[in-house]
Amino acid sequence: MKYKIVFFDIDGTITHHENGSIPDKTKDTLRTLKNKGLKLVAATGRPLSMCQELKDLGIDTFITANGGYVRHREEVIHKVPMDRKLVQEIVDYSKGKHGLSFYTDCFRMNGVQEEGISRALKETLSLEGYPETDDLIHEQEVYLMCLFATDDIVKSYQQKFPHLTFRRWHPYVLNVLQEDVSKSLAIRKVLDYYELHPSEVIAFGDGDNDVDMLELAGLGIAMGNGSDRLKKVADYVTKKSGEDGISFALKRFGII
Repeated sequence: MKYKIVFFDIDGTITHHENGSIPDKTKDTLRTLKNKGLKLVAATGRPLSMCQELKDLGIDTFITANGGYVRHREEVIHKVPMDRKLVQEIVDYSKGKHGLSFYTDCFRMNGVQEEGISRALKETLSLEGYPETDDLIHEQEVYLMCLFATDDIVKSYQQKFPHLTFRRWHPYVLNVLQEDVSKSLAIRKVLDYYELHPSEVIAFGDGDNDVDMLELAGLGIAMGNGSDRLKKVADYVTKKSGEDGISFALKRFGII
């Protein structure tokens, strides 16, 4: 078979685009792929602590924090920890007014709560409740930080921290990057680990943070519920995640 490894975004791709559950048909499809000998990798904005259900389905390689932390079972393949002093400076600058999230092995926030943040957490991570806070987050390895903000607020951060990159991937969420972090960079690390080539990759996604992943893949598939930007770069647009879109595409290309 030409394709040997499949990368899946989780939320809105593996999970149902409306209720956040993993449909039984999708679970069966993942098992079928694994039984056929394909390697399965979750490539997600989630932290590793929110991936247990995928582990239970047999996935053992995870690209988490939008590419900031990559692990195969207990082996760390790639990680991009932020400078701890810088994390503290950004926390101090937010002054309890602007929402920040922190990706370690777990997921924490800075305590700022408002409607826009709650909506974004539900849309991006299927979270209904507000995550825990950690006043000592700067003492941990933070692999990714996200800012919840409008463009006007972002400008003030860009002026304060001109050496950082603020990359929007959701209408209300931006990655705050000291070094470049992306799913495609992380995928290249995984391919090196497995000694595979991008031409052997299938990738499924639904959001703007999946664009570079689909562009890298030999076969990039956008979910029917995906963003317009992603659909434009995809090789194929399948049905929605809640309509068995993954299986539909894999059958269309004779993978299963």
